[in-house]
Amino acid sequence: MKLLSVKTGEELIETLTRRAAEEGIVNGAIVSLIGAVDSCAISNMLADDAGTDVISEYRQPFELSGTGEIRDGKVHVHVVLGRQGDEALAGHLHWARVESFFVHAYTLALPEGQ
Repeated sequence: MKLLSVKTGEELIETLTRRAAEEGIVNGAIVSLIGAVDSCAISNMLADDAGTDVISEYRQPFELSGTGEIRDGKVHVHVVLGRQGDEALAGHLHWARVESFFVHAYTLALPEGQ
């Protein structure tokens, strides 16, 4: 298992993509994603059209947990985000900025060819 860390001042998806490549992870599982972000964009499918995503952007701090995969070097993450007021949001993560906190991704690489 590899720990891929996203530090203050970094964008989550770009950083995980770069760090996975540095570790030689082309295909793998993001088993656990934990930390906090300061802004992000997530999407969910329309109830009557699963082929259409609705993207929502947020400019506030969130606690974050999630899972995902790395397929052909591309990071794909689903998250649950907690915010003030004991509210939670969930969806596909398009981007997230880490400005005040950190995010840790615990990652398992798949053997080559899988």
